Amino acid sequence: MSLVYGTYIALTSGLFLSCVPAFWIYTRLSGRYRKGFRERLGFVPRALTQRLSGSPRIWIHAVSLGEVKIADPLIRALKRIIPGCSVIISTTTEHGRDLAIETFGEEIPVVYAPIDFIGSVRKALLRVRPHVLVFLETEIWPAWITEARRMGIRTALINGRISVRSINGYLKFRPLFRKVLKNVDAFSMILKEDAARIRLMGADSDKIEIHGNAKYDMLASLPGPAMETEMRRILNLDTSHKVFIAGSTREGEETMVLDAYEKILKPFPETILVIAPRHIDRTPAIESIVEKRGFKYQLRSELDIAGARRTESVVIMNTFGELFKLYSVGTIVFCGASLVPLGGQNPLEAAVWGKPVLYGPSMEDFLDAKSLLEGVGAGVPVSSPEMLAEKAIWLLSHPDTLKTHGARAREAVVNNQNAAERHAEVIARLL
Repeated sequence: MSLVYGTYIALTSGLFLSCVPAFWIYTRLSGRYRKGFRERLGFVPRALTQRLSGSPRIWIHAVSLGEVKIADPLIRALKRIIPGCSVIISTTTEHGRDLAIETFGEEIPVVYAPIDFIGSVRKALLRVRPHVLVFLETEIWPAWITEARRMGIRTALINGRISVRSINGYLKFRPLFRKVLKNVDAFSMILKEDAARIRLMGADSDKIEIHGNAKYDMLASLPGPAMETEMRRILNLDTSHKVFIAGSTREGEETMVLDAYEKILKPFPETILVIAPRHIDRTPAIESIVEKRGFKYQLRSELDIAGARRTESVVIMNTFGELFKLYSVGTIVFCGASLVPLGGQNPLEAAVWGKPVLYGPSMEDFLDAKSLLEGVGAGVPVSSPEMLAEKAIWLLSHPDTLKTHGARAREAVVNNQNAAERHAEVIARLL
């Protein structure tokens, strides 16, 4: 055991042993986090492992919602390439687990991922006994990866991305990551920039490949007219309404969106604004901002009440999991976390509906999507609320151009499929 890895194990073991007893008491008293507590300690239920009847066994770790969506086309591709394989999927978040169960049903066992404590990961690995352990996107867990290597399990980072915002943090611990990454057998990255950053962290160049983003593979097949019909009914919209959607907004952006909206209302006074915050627990703060600006609004949850109809010009989405459907009714879409320095959100979820997408300068986490849209003239970068208003007004004033931008956006997504197949082939070669 190297000094740097030994130090990591000593620190994490100390934290584990000091915190877990208190945390266990907290779960019993509060009722929170009780679900899956034993699984996080490495006690994978035998009822789940008994469902892994095929061979080889592939364990895919998908931390949350976004990674579970990537796992779906990846698993489909693996089933085609390796027909007899068994797959188990782990998540860290409860929302991720719920989506995985909803997506895979009884076909794929779903478990909470073990804490990155040497005892937990060893126990979990011994119970599952995978032939390959797959981490999606940016999941790099030193104990999990190193102990898998010691047990003869092949490991891979698939659909890998290392953002420009996170690389400096990783480099502060480069000695540790260089040691850990030596234990990974394959890196199947999204972009050449991701490949360069993982190489800078210490990955071997001859283990790195570039295969695009599997997140886009399922997008083209997801939109359906029923979703749009449902959302138009909920929001009381007809096809003549102009709808300005601000999706996945973060703190500070709602004020900027309202600045732009006030300017849009001058030439287009009937425009409806829908604000969909990234975190719905911020709803009270957003309500306060909207009220102070003098706008009347309704909450999305209020529209579920029998007989309720949208009558105000501003709607705040305070329900979970409806953003993708919401994009279907947008005339203009702004992707949040981009006018503040938070890396952006995925613009392709709106683009696949044939919508022109506007976003701010901070798109570091979605550079591939940004490049894809701008490469076909479908992405619209803006640097300020004034520019957001200016670009939106111009597009609304030129409906033919707006339609063309939207068509190009959807076409760009449709034409960039099959990354999951290429990533799956990397896993197959390890077997």
